[in-house]
Amino acid sequence: MQRYTFYLFRLAVSAFFFNFANVKMKFYLLFVIWYLCSLLPLRVHYLLSDCIYLVLFYVIGYRRRLVHRHLVDSFPEKSAEEISAIERRFYHQLCDYFVETVKAMTMSEQQIRRHMVFKGAEDIERCVAEGQSCAVYLGHNFNWEWVTSLPLWMSERVHFGQLYHALENPEFDHLLLNQRQRWGAQCIALTDILRVTIEYKRKNQPTVIGYLGDQVPHWNNIHHWCQFMNHDTPVMTGAERIARKNKQAAFYLEMKKVKRGYYEGEFKLITRDTHLLEEFELTDIYFKMLEENIRRQPEIWLWSHNRWKRTREEFDSRFEVVDGKVRERQTPASAAI
Repeated sequence: MQRYTFYLFRLAVSAFFFNFANVKMKFYLLFVIWYLCSLLPLRVHYLLSDCIYLVLFYVIGYRRRLVHRHLVDSFPEKSAEEISAIERRFYHQLCDYFVETVKAMTMSEQQIRRHMVFKGAEDIERCVAEGQSCAVYLGHNFNWEWVTSLPLWMSERVHFGQLYHALENPEFDHLLLNQRQRWGAQCIALTDILRVTIEYKRKNQPTVIGYLGDQVPHWNNIHHWCQFMNHDTPVMTGAERIARKNKQAAFYLEMKKVKRGYYEGEFKLITRDTHLLEEFELTDIYFKMLEENIRRQPEIWLWSHNRWKRTREEFDSRFEVVDGKVRERQTPASAAI
């Protein structure tokens, strides 16, 4: 029943917002609604968040089975009561994320600087001043949308970019793309990241690029597995290859929720000599630091993301690695064709 309720809810929202012939009209309508909602005070947003929580958690039951399974598998040492408490806190935080993302459209510089504080930014500045680019690893720890305000904490000489995955819905994609670049951060598409880093290197322009490394890689991009949150986990290694190839400094951005609506990100230097590390060593260090971050405040990580849908058993049965490239295994029938 909960699943059907959720599908009907999604259908109603889609019909209300997106059943218009003109694409621009869709965007402008969404923009106006988003903007007007953003003007509400934060305390009103959090009141709305509490209402959304009741619907999302108790009525729709959005991905509750998935979240519960992830928590149980990741924390086998915790009791059922502890798991349930984390689960409820996570859904409260998820709803806060929704309203905080909307509010970000009209937050002033002073307001966002109060609510999203960065520590250790001077270490980034030092690397850039010495002509060294930086790769900043972070995870889906709330509120990663507000991390785009980092340029407000940097001097103008620091060029900050972030890896960007386009959304399926073009209107939401356009809206969030503009919002994420509001504070001066450049959104770089995954397909363009190598080209962009090479261009900046040719111009002798040091860059600081943020990578959300806890994504699920496509099958043909799985080159490494590591132990993460009590799971055998396929991980993305593209950020490591770029950092090592360009001799960039590597940082981890440790996120912390101080209180409701207030977050703190602290830059932790991993190494300035990424090119001296063994293959996949940087990736392993990142996931170890991310796990430590999650275990300190498990409710601020995105547990509703189906992080472990790909298994090593399925990978080994369907794919093989030849000359460093992943390709599907040929069955006798396909080989004959």
